[in-house]
Amino acid sequence: MPITLTIPEGLLSPAAQAEAFAGLTEAVLEVSGLNGNAFMTSNVVGSINVLPKEHVLVAGKPAEAAFVELKLPEIALATQEAKRSFIEKATDVVERAAAGRLRREHIWSNIVYAPDGAWGIAGPQL
Repeated sequence: MPITLTIPEGLLSPAAQAEAFAGLTEAVLEVSGLNGNAFMTSNVVGSINVLPKEHVLVAGKPAEAAFVELKLPEIALATQEAKRSFIEKATDVVERAAAGRLRREHIWSNIVYAPDGAWGIAGPQL
């Protein structure tokens, strides 16, 4: 379940980036009911993309903003409530990590689903 956090340089310190990614991992596991599941925990992976400030845009102009993208199989977070809960928790995590340097309305999240047979772990197609 890859998570991508995209932010402009200077928004989050390295420690705050780590805090944010840990919080996003915790959020997806909690909402999925998978806390304590060692296999799933080890398969929440991802990246933090730190871009030059002029490459993070809102309304076509550079701005302090953060984008969270979660990719997962179609069976995960299948209900509207689960989706809503993850997006709310993800927004809270990023806002907290930014410690007042980012307006809540400049945090965008999306959930992208990989169709059955179009994803895999350790080689096998799932």
